Amino acid sequence: MPESPETSEPCSESRGSRPLTLRRRWVYGAGVVVIVALILSTLTRVFAVDFYAVDQDSMDPTLSDGERIAVAKSYPDEAGVQRGDIVVFDGEGSFTPYRGGPSLTRSIETMGHWIGLGSAPHVYVKRVLGAEGDLVACCDDSGELTVNGEPIAEPYLSHEVSPEKPASELSFEAAIPEGRFWVMGDNRDASVDSRDLLGAPGGGMISEERIIGLATSVVWPWEDRRALEGGLR
Repeated sequence: MPESPETSEPCSESRGSRPLTLRRRWVYGAGVVVIVALILSTLTRVFAVDFYAVDQDSMDPTLSDGERIAVAKSYPDEAGVQRGDIVVFDGEGSFTPYRGGPSLTRSIETMGHWIGLGSAPHVYVKRVLGAEGDLVACCDDSGELTVNGEPIAEPYLSHEVSPEKPASELSFEAAIPEGRFWVMGDNRDASVDSRDLLGAPGGGMISEERIIGLATSVVWPWEDRRALEGGLR
């Protein structure tokens, strides 16, 4: 028996609505995936591994201007930060003056870091050469830096150490207090670091709370990716 118009019309509407329903489900599912991915990415960068741009040549030849590095927020052992580690830290209050509360400039800098445009001007990458209780000095008769009276081999420097070309052109001796670290760049002639701030508040040393994390590898450019190792472990 032929169907009446009343029974065939609803079937036509139901078939026509299926593609729209499927599209809505796809859009909803894709949105959920994007939101979950953003949440996981944020949690990873806050608590596990973040990425920073090298915007200086003070760590040359270990790190070059324009490279991107992975920075671990936790350390491989319970000892924490060790001499020779390459660390990323917030230099505000030690390397740069305090800037007060939130501002538009600070927000723009944070956004630029998160989307990979560069690191904030108060974020530094240096090598730790002294921890609490250490006596760091330069230079001995061979031109080498010493820690607790022992000369330190520094194969990562941008030049070969000798009496004529010491590990630092600036002579210094610094006793490292509790909770502080002495940091220097591998490119000593182009690095502003703890040596230059000996007379400043804090003595040019950074507090443990200001360390963002341990630089573990170069991840960009792709052809230059490599692991980073502490020189004195």
